[in-house]
Amino acid sequence: MPLYEHVFLTRQDISQTQVEALTKEYTQVIEDGGGKVGKTEYWGLKTIAFKIKKNRKAHYSLLNINAPPAAVAEMERRMGLSTDVIRFITVRVSEHETEPSIQMRKSDRDDRRDGDRGGFRGDRGGFRGGDRGGFRGGFRGGGGGGGFRREGGDGERPRGPRPPPRDEAEIATPTEEPQA
Repeated sequence: MPLYEHVFLTRQDISQTQVEALTKEYTQVIEDGGGKVGKTEYWGLKTIAFKIKKNRKAHYSLLNINAPPAAVAEMERRMGLSTDVIRFITVRVSEHETEPSIQMRKSDRDDRRDGDRGGFRGDRGGFRGGDRGGFRGGFRGGGGGGGFRREGGDGERPRGPRPPPRDEAEIATPTEEPQA
């Protein structure tokens, strides 16, 4: 039977126990279709990149599935009908990972690193005081790229469009003579 990784997102206003109940429901659908779910992971309530059905956050869950395509299609059909599930994706894989997924490892890594982290981040950019060497140009105060170009030295302001050149004869001799 083919192997799948399935991730689904549920609404932010339901509880974690309701998400676990949904996971059990969809696991039962897979088992009724002749497959089995190897591993389930609850990744937690996370902020999503853009609003989905008026939700700014979602509960994430992962299922490692070993089932025929018909069982997966039935599970996806039921997820599409559910008002609690806002998005899902199923990906066919050659083999399942045995260790925890990258999302679970990421939280472990963050927990370990919290003790090492101080307020100062080293040489990572950003303005930290000191002399930056005069006018840098640009609209947002950045050093390189973007903004306007300047011509000449450090103190010179950028110029707008130049007026059209005048004829020298027009400047030297006026067209009308002043009346006395």
